[in-house]
Amino acid sequence: MLQFLLILCLGLLAYTYAGYGILLLLAVKIQNLFKRTSVIADHSDYTPSVTLVIYAYNHIVNLPAKLQNCYSLDYPTDKLRFLFITQGSIDGSTEWMESLRDDCARQLDVQGGSKPGSKAAAMNCAMQTVTSPIVIFSDVNTQLNRLTIRNLVRHFQDERVGVVAGEKYIEADTDEAASGPENQLFRACESYLYQQDARFPKVVGTVSALLAMRTKLYEAIEPDTLLVNFTLSMRLVAQGHRIVYEPSAYTQQRPVYSIEKELKRAVELSTARFQSTMRLLHLLNITRYGWLSFHYTSQWVLRWVVAPFCLPSILLIDLALLFSAQSQPNQSSVWTLLFAIQCMFYSLSYIGYRAKGKHRRFSVVGFPLYITFMSICGIQGFVRYWRNNPAGTWNKARPIDDIELQAS
Repeated sequence: MLQFLLILCLGLLAYTYAGYGILLLLAVKIQNLFKRTSVIADHSDYTPSVTLVIYAYNHIVNLPAKLQNCYSLDYPTDKLRFLFITQGSIDGSTEWMESLRDDCARQLDVQGGSKPGSKAAAMNCAMQTVTSPIVIFSDVNTQLNRLTIRNLVRHFQDERVGVVAGEKYIEADTDEAASGPENQLFRACESYLYQQDARFPKVVGTVSALLAMRTKLYEAIEPDTLLVNFTLSMRLVAQGHRIVYEPSAYTQQRPVYSIEKELKRAVELSTARFQSTMRLLHLLNITRYGWLSFHYTSQWVLRWVVAPFCLPSILLIDLALLFSAQSQPNQSSVWTLLFAIQCMFYSLSYIGYRAKGKHRRFSVVGFPLYITFMSICGIQGFVRYWRNNPAGTWNKARPIDDIELQAS
């Protein structure tokens, strides 16, 4: 029984971090043999009215840069509206934004108010004021590339498309601890999976920092929802709407200040993933959702919910087999070798952790550190979700720019 569990855990890890990507690539190759790739017409004259919704709770440090970025976007000014949600802010965000409105900034709208609430609740309220056919959600601490709006909305020429997801890039800096090679490898793998997944009618998941959708498809979500964009997009795809991945529309964000802050942020993100998984359990019904269920299980459930528990399970099961097989030298050598490999794996992870803490990088330890890091965060996130009922608020790790601005 223990041997079966060990093989199962090893198999799940192998499938999650390698097998699914390979299988997806093969499926795409086979699909291309029988289906011609469609090309989206790039009509520059297709410019529907758009509302860019930006959640900016207590983010006055980021507001000037974000506002400047908004006005630099290549899109007709008479068809682009900016809606900043500062509801509940106590750092002067609402007052500062309102002062700009007084200066006749016609494109700018602000949803203020002193009553604090969750992001989901604030977005539900804000969407009641959106009248444009297309709405785009963006984070206040990210920068959009100049053609983001055009690259997103062009897909809505296809009436089957309900949601378009953009890409997210983390800016690298040689002096920053949290932007090492393993993060770049992770982003590259994420982009690869999105690109391959996007070749199918059902895309799983969206980048939280950039999402466009048809306004008429928006349905109010639970106020305590943490992963708002992901929950919205998955419910729409379950209803039969298409989600398109557009890598030419992207956001740029500074890395967080330290690995400790990244750990805190990752634990909160893991908690949110468990919450979303529990609310989307119906998507596991493969007889009803078919390929969507397969993609969702492989790319989301196994990777973020199941895989974190496999790593410590392998160690514990191996130790149990090692002690139980002491009287059988042939089997004992196998478990001893596996234990030695795990010791080396965790040693490399620790070296990577110490190196990042000192702002050093060693690419050879990047992968072990990433796998161990995600496992720890996943387990802590599960414990936090099990013990507490998330209220839909975030305590995000601050990017380095925030630290520098507050220190100046």
